Amino acid sequence: MKSVYSIIIIALFNISCIAQTVSLETMAQCSSNPETCPHTTYIKDINNLLNKYVGTWKGNLNGKNYEFNFVKKENFGFGDNLKKDRLIGRLKITNSNGVFEFNNFLKQDNENDFYGDNFQRDLKVYLMRFAGGKLGCIDYGYTYMWIKPETPNAMGINFHPDNDTVTEDCSNFLTTLPDNQIIYLTRQ
Repeated sequence: MKSVYSIIIIALFNISCIAQTVSLETMAQCSSNPETCPHTTYIKDINNLLNKYVGTWKGNLNGKNYEFNFVKKENFGFGDNLKKDRLIGRLKITNSNGVFEFNNFLKQDNENDFYGDNFQRDLKVYLMRFAGGKLGCIDYGYTYMWIKPETPNAMGINFHPDNDTVTEDCSNFLTTLPDNQIIYLTRQ
């Protein structure tokens, strides 16, 4: 009888380890040292940290108009076993003549190349992966987004492309989002 109880206890322990839900805050704290991160299948926005980013935001920089739309998706994954609460982003860029230079508003959520990763350790900056129109020229990387508590309707966003090998002719190439320049946005 003792062996039956032992087997049940071990099985319950293994199930609880496999299907663990962890907060965004916990994962942000251990992200710089993944060995310390708990095993999880779901990273949850328990304290609704993502909610302040949800909505439509507009700004301009260098003669271009930027319109961002962020929606919060819960328990969302891309086919792997890990699900997380994350933001999905949409972006429209128009030049000073109103001509679209980029628009991913019509992409499905699971096909979108603008999605949330997690917060930095201090929980003040949220990182999202972004890929623009010319991937062979390293038009992908992370956006860093922040909203200060004293200005909840103002956001800053800054794009940093990955350091990678260029695979195309990229003469006169500019990334879709301006590289290492802050775009100041206002909630609409």
